[in-house]
Amino acid sequence: MVKKKRLRLIAEMARKIRAYRELKSRPRDSQKYAVDYETMKRPLTGKMLPVMAWQDVRRESRLFSLLAGMRTFGVGRLFTRKSWLEDHTEPSYWQITKVKVDYTAENMDHGKAWGILTYKGKQETDVKEVDKVMYHDWRLVPKHLEQQMKDFTPLPEPPLRYVPYPPLLRAMMLAQHSKVAGSVLPEEPALPLKRDVLLNKDYFRQQEQEKPGKEGTAV
Repeated sequence: MVKKKRLRLIAEMARKIRAYRELKSRPRDSQKYAVDYETMKRPLTGKMLPVMAWQDVRRESRLFSLLAGMRTFGVGRLFTRKSWLEDHTEPSYWQITKVKVDYTAENMDHGKAWGILTYKGKQETDVKEVDKVMYHDWRLVPKHLEQQMKDFTPLPEPPLRYVPYPPLLRAMMLAQHSKVAGSVLPEEPALPLKRDVLLNKDYFRQQEQEKPGKEGTAV
């Protein structure tokens, strides 16, 4: 006879209380990313910002510093970054579709935003959370330039290039194919010079979600 699992109500309640206290004690983004512009340090951790970033911190704005002063918090407008303007000739920008403001922050200049990313002239289809909103390099795209950026047509991608495999790896592949199929490869094996997987934040987040969950220790 299978023994019936005993419910541990007190242990489950204690686990929920610990999780709630941990959530309440966690610093908000407005505390985590606050900056003392005189000393260039973060008050929460006491760490100093990199010297190379001081000029941008004083001159440029964070995304929510721009959104907080706009009607409907900038939903529907285009925002770009200084680093994109300097590094790419193609237009790169976010079109904001949703904003969740942290109303506990001073001047309401912290929170989360979602939108559609257009990077180097290629627009993505899915709405994603805007990353790096705390960086001091965000700029609002003027109204008279929005349509010009949207009408940009990216250049076609160059044809995929192939290179021959190294001699030892080529010999191993030919021998393996001859052993399994009993015949010679009809074409010379070649290695494509293109990565099939884009190693961005979404890729690593998906890898973390696919990992099996670990059960916690019982109380």
